[in-house]
Amino acid sequence: MKALRLLAWKSEPELLEMPEPEPGPGDVVIRVGGAGACHSDLHLMHDFEAGLLPWSPPFTLGHENAGWVHRLGPGVAGLEVGQPVAVYGPWGCGRCERCLAGVETYCEDPAHAPIPGGGGGLGLDGGMAEYMLVPDGARRLIPLPDGLEPTAAAPLTDAGLTPYHAVRRSWPKLTPRSTAVVIGVGGLGHMAVQAIKATTAARVIAVDSRAEALEMAARCGADTTVLTGNDAASQVMAATGGRGAEVVIDCVGVDATLVLGASVVRQLGDLTIVGIGGGSLTTGFFTLPYEASVQTIYWGSRPELADVLALAARGMLTPTTTTYSLENAAQAYRDLHEGKVNGRAVVVP
Repeated sequence: MKALRLLAWKSEPELLEMPEPEPGPGDVVIRVGGAGACHSDLHLMHDFEAGLLPWSPPFTLGHENAGWVHRLGPGVAGLEVGQPVAVYGPWGCGRCERCLAGVETYCEDPAHAPIPGGGGGLGLDGGMAEYMLVPDGARRLIPLPDGLEPTAAAPLTDAGLTPYHAVRRSWPKLTPRSTAVVIGVGGLGHMAVQAIKATTAARVIAVDSRAEALEMAARCGADTTVLTGNDAASQVMAATGGRGAEVVIDCVGVDATLVLGASVVRQLGDLTIVGIGGGSLTTGFFTLPYEASVQTIYWGSRPELADVLALAARGMLTPTTTTYSLENAAQAYRDLHEGKVNGRAVVVP
């Protein structure tokens, strides 16, 4: 089979011929229907080096995957060959308190995970291939609801799940009288806008540096759009009557967006950093409104992914995608790096 492989840190991926994976006890092999290309993969290619992570290349890229059950290893129950499924991407130990709650992102015993702190496409072979091996597949695969195909489901496993988790943890503050600000309306941000509109009655202000991204945000339900610039903060404050936003979700995470988020979050509000742009935020007694909370998040839980898939099957979450063949998967990453992708890039073998 063909697979897009990262062979070394600080290198471009290569499309190579690889053997089809063989399932062992408890394992499931899926035929890949879609694999999302994520900005975090660009960091793997360009920014990481030996020793920074507990795993290293070579491995097949693609941590955002869905497809059809292809082969079942011995002892797998509850799945059938041909069944459409989504892959829950973070692979923890499966037995610590966090994993038992379905939050394998925050596994507390990574030494007993398939790979410490990683998963398929993150140290182990991912979904930018014709087939993908999923260890302990009965736990890490979620059957797709009727009406949802793997190509559409693939970006939901990260680009849908991560912002949904950010929104869900702030649900108590997203009342009909509140405002949420989404900074960066790309692959994750346009899903954050939809998650807020689908699950709350809050107003949404979308902020981006690109006019086309703001047009997409408006189509996704944003009530107000703001083009980044010197007066972006004042525009957001004016739109909230000078109070600020109860919830700010930063899907970029560079210095400028973090400063913007801190300047528009309201007292008692949440500033949630989703994007891993490498920025930092100086905090002190007078640098943030009183009782404003700042948090980072990583992915989401397995039950939340089931929620996301259910919302998508009902037409309440619809990712905007740009599709590429497996042969053009490397181009997807080049386009992503150059800011040419509308919504989420999805590789379809």
